[in-house]
Amino acid sequence: MRKLKLTELNRLDTDGYKTAEKLPITIILDNIRSAHNVGSIFRTTDGFAFQKIILCGITATPPHKEINKTAIGATASVDWSYEKDIISTLVTLRSKGTTILGIEQTTSSVSLMEYAIPKERPLAIVFGNEVNGLSDSVLPLLDIAIEIPQFGTKHSFNVAVCAGMTMWEISRQLRTD
Repeated sequence: MRKLKLTELNRLDTDGYKTAEKLPITIILDNIRSAHNVGSIFRTTDGFAFQKIILCGITATPPHKEINKTAIGATASVDWSYEKDIISTLVTLRSKGTTILGIEQTTSSVSLMEYAIPKERPLAIVFGNEVNGLSDSVLPLLDIAIEIPQFGTKHSFNVAVCAGMTMWEISRQLRTD
């Protein structure tokens, strides 16, 4: 066994990635405090070939030193935009037929392990602030709240870790017949 060289991975270059087919999924980051988390989520979005990222509220935007440190170039490959107001962003997406998933622990959240991702409509997945999660005003705009089961003492996962697990499961479901 040996590690593969980067040239053996057969990855697209940025131009090839920009024109490649993507899963119809928008990642929405609302009031993310850490630019490192933002960069990590850019990199994961690229890795799973999701359509775009929308940055909202206080979330840092490229170009930013800390985003670049963890994104390692993904800000150039992933389409992104900034919208100050998440509510109007969600209302607009919903009006276009997008299913809105929020990652949050609520009284009616469903385990990510048990949720069947709908394949007939585009999806938007909303990740909230590292301390406060999704704001209460976002909850009524969700089609469903998803949570990742935990078995230890902590109440939540880091948002970038949570995003990675969520994107992996959604990609797995959508890419498997």
